[in-house]
Amino acid sequence: MEPIRIEGTNQTPKVILDKDNNIFEISGHSLPENVQVFYAPILEWIDQYIANPNEKTVVVFSMDYYNTASSKMLFEILKKFDKLHSNGKDVEIHWRYAEDDEDMQEAGEDYATIVEVPFKLISY
Repeated sequence: MEPIRIEGTNQTPKVILDKDNNIFEISGHSLPENVQVFYAPILEWIDQYIANPNEKTVVVFSMDYYNTASSKMLFEILKKFDKLHSNGKDVEIHWRYAEDDEDMQEAGEDYATIVEVPFKLISY
């Protein structure tokens, strides 16, 4: 399975989805002009991964800012990993946020209440 590696910009997050090296990370800013176009290959890759996942999957979100449209896409990503977890696979979400960023902390807390995946809130 080919990894996805997208360098972050001021508008789009850094994305690394690498099954072989067990790296699943989305970080930075997310306010692409068209969220559907940006996130479609990411969602497709996750669907393929779910069909044959690693023993343990740790997904790291380290977002500085995202818009409302991106929040819906992040939720779609979380739902896919929630499905994987509900199928009995070992999945964990790490939601990293700057210690003084209450908005990102609250966003992580909100997502944690919606999905059944073990969720760790990590301030830095």
